Amino acid sequence: MKRIKLGVLVSGRGSNLQAIIDNIGSGSLSAEIAVVISDQADAHSLERAKKHTIPAVHVSAKGYRGKRDEYDALLVKELQKHNVELVVLAGFMRIITPTLLKAFPNRVMNIHPALLPAFPGLHVQKAAIEHGAKFSGCTVHFVDGGMDTGPIIIQAVVPVLDNDNEDLLSERILKQEHKIYSRAIQLYAEGKLKIEGRRVIMTDGRASTEDHLINP
Repeated sequence: MKRIKLGVLVSGRGSNLQAIIDNIGSGSLSAEIAVVISDQADAHSLERAKKHTIPAVHVSAKGYRGKRDEYDALLVKELQKHNVELVVLAGFMRIITPTLLKAFPNRVMNIHPALLPAFPGLHVQKAAIEHGAKFSGCTVHFVDGGMDTGPIIIQAVVPVLDNDNEDLLSERILKQEHKIYSRAIQLYAEGKLKIEGRRVIMTDGRASTEDHLINP
């Protein structure tokens, strides 16, 4: 089948990026990373990309404080230059504006380390523990104009253990992130995702928990 062209936006170390690269290499993900873009010049993600001969681009956000739309216009230009079909956020620490969303309608994905709609934003594992949640996990969703509010594609559930701290829980959730992000991208590449209102429907008729719920 056709290999979908991805543009991956990053800010940090890029463990989800590496998982995507590995899954492409193993043949379990029918995709090609056309470009990796970071807002941080020293992001380790850029080194990961270069190691695998993937175009790695630093698009500096300096001088764009309060001008997020103008910055996103630069991202759009770079993504379009590489003929990107699906934009994947992998630890990209900036809020996406309508400028990018209009250029890639329903073609921007994000992964969040909590079971949305619970615990959006930052430091979510700490929040889950402090709140006394018995389960946490991660969510792949399409990006809309809000913070972690877009239609949910797939989720993985991770139990919160009595002896958990933020780091321990984060580590277990990250292992699931590495699995379900590539799965969501593969479903998109196969044309099996359809957005109906707030719901993402599997167009081949499958909607079992096996497709949407993964336990460690």
